[in-house]
Order: sequence, then C-alpha cells, then structure tokens
Amino acid sequence: MSKRPLILITNDDGITSAGICALAEAVADLGEVHVVAPDSPQSGMGHAVTIGEILRIKPAYFPIKGIDAHSTSGTPVDCVKLAIYKILNRKPDLLLSGINHGSNSSINVIYSGTMSAAVEGAVENIPAIGFSLLDHAADADFTAAKKIARQMAKEVLKRGLPSGTCLNVNIPKLPLKDLKGIKVCRQAAGFWKDAFEERTAPNHETYYWLTGEFTNPDQGEDTDEWALSNGYASVVPTQFDLTAHHAISELNSWGLK
Repeated sequence: MSKRPLILITNDDGITSAGICALAEAVADLGEVHVVAPDSPQSGMGHAVTIGEILRIKPAYFPIKGIDAHSTSGTPVDCVKLAIYKILNRKPDLLLSGINHGSNSSINVIYSGTMSAAVEGAVENIPAIGFSLLDHAADADFTAAKKIARQMAKEVLKRGLPSGTCLNVNIPKLPLKDLKGIKVCRQAAGFWKDAFEERTAPNHETYYWLTGEFTNPDQGEDTDEWALSNGYASVVPTQFDLTAHHAISELNSWGLK
C-alpha cells in the first residue's frame, strides 16, 4: 500500500484563524496533514524571513482531530522553512497556504504572506497553492472556498505542477450555489494608489497610517480581477523567476561592456 501524501498547511493570518481551520478541514482526508503557522497575524509580510531575531517553535492546539500543529514566532516563509528542516524533517508532497481573509489577486500577490509561503514551496520544488477568500469578516462563510480548495488540492496531488510554479487561487465572496466555476487566468495589471494619513498620538507625536485605493485599468477578460468580478474563482500560475525576459534584447542593444 502506498504511503499517504504529506500535506503541509500554513498561512499569514495566524494559527487561530478561521481560514486555516477551514482549509485543514477541506483536505483532512487527502493525506497526513500537518499545520505550521505563525503565532500571530503576519499579513503583508511578503517573502520576509527572520534573520536578526530568534525563532521559536511550539506545539499548538488545533481543533481538528488527527492533525498535528505547531506555531512559530516567524513569518509565513519562516514557517515553511522550519516545517521542512526542523519539524517534518522532509519535504511535504503538497504545501497549502490560507485560506486568507481578503484578496490576493492582481498586485496584492507581491505583498501577500499567504502567497509568499506558496512561492517558498515552489522554490523548494514542492507543489504549492495559496488560497484567498474575498471576505475580511471574522464570520466569513468558507463553504465555497473549501470546495475549491479540496478540488485544487486533489488535482495537484494527482498531476503535480511545473517546476518553479505555484498556484494563486482567489475565491469571490459568494454562496456556493452562486459560484459559477473556476477560471485559469493571468494576473491583472492593477495597482494601489498609496496614501498616508497623518495622525497625532496622545503624546502629540505625529505618526502615519498607510491607506490607499486599488485601481485596475486592465479590462482584459482573461484576468483574475475579471473572473472574481463575474462570479468565478481565479487560478493564476505564479513563479518566483522575476526576470523580465521581454526586456533582455532591448538591454542587449545598449551595447553595455
């Protein structure tokens, strides 16, 4: 009999979040599931790793029977590294990150701790998927997201993924009955118009709070933003190779020596 696949689950909302519990529940019977997640929220950490501070690992309570869990004091990427090299002591067969509270479509993928954990999986040549639900509410309905997560996990366990690639999966805030399906997409060319609110602390010290408005001039119907706005879950193949291949020939024409 073949061994059950080893599935590592992490996130950036912290080990006590509803999203990570929903994800673990969705795939619990697909393999041997281990949860390694931050001990506090790490949203917006991107691909940060802890270098100048110590890292801690602690066994953690997890509400789903049969699932071992650990929390760490580090970032989502730290969690992946610690899981591989100190907790599991081997690479998992599948890495799942999420389910994030909020979108990681378009440019958000750059800042996302959820997706950086999945990208770290790709760096380690582990098939990996990041899941995000477009709902920040504490009582968000994860029914549709769990269905999508289970389907995608089963497919990736069966088929694998191209080397250096992970999947960025976003699910719209819709009841399961209203979800139209899944679209494989490209990342929309949206961006944030940043702004900083200037505020005054009780001690009269000035401080700043990052705000902004998401803008999407990309009206293509093959993008993640279009899919999500039209009732579909979006799946974007994502890679860690940031080379702008289309610009190489232009730079070569500069005659650099």
